[in-house]
Amino acid sequence: MTLEKKRILIAKPGLDGHDVGAKVIALALRDAGADVIYTGLRRSPDYIARVAIDEDVDMVGLSILSGSHCELAAEVIARLREAEAGDIKVFVGGTIPEADHDDLRQAGVAGIFTSEMKIDAVIEEIDQALREAVE
Repeated sequence: MTLEKKRILIAKPGLDGHDVGAKVIALALRDAGADVIYTGLRRSPDYIARVAIDEDVDMVGLSILSGSHCELAAEVIARLREAEAGDIKVFVGGTIPEADHDDLRQAGVAGIFTSEMKIDAVIEEIDQALREAVE
């Protein structure tokens, strides 16, 4: 498993101020070889999309614990598509109820990660999705 030469943006959209999980994932992605950009707390979907485009990332990882994951993920994906960057994969992690998974996937989310998942499984799923995007 390697994420070398992959650029990944980790972002905290909305008003959620808890970023430990985002930082843990960012470090794990970095340790797997990815170039990781972390936006910091309380970023707007528009800002996240602009940074993703400016930094030419392969993927955006949204960390959301506030309960507004469906709305925020859909908004980030819409902003990316409006900027003709809809090929950038968007993943969501955090407190994501099973009942919301279908809505997130219909909005275009490529992967959903919960706190119960092992970090190695998250990294493997991201690696697989990014490899499939190239093939």
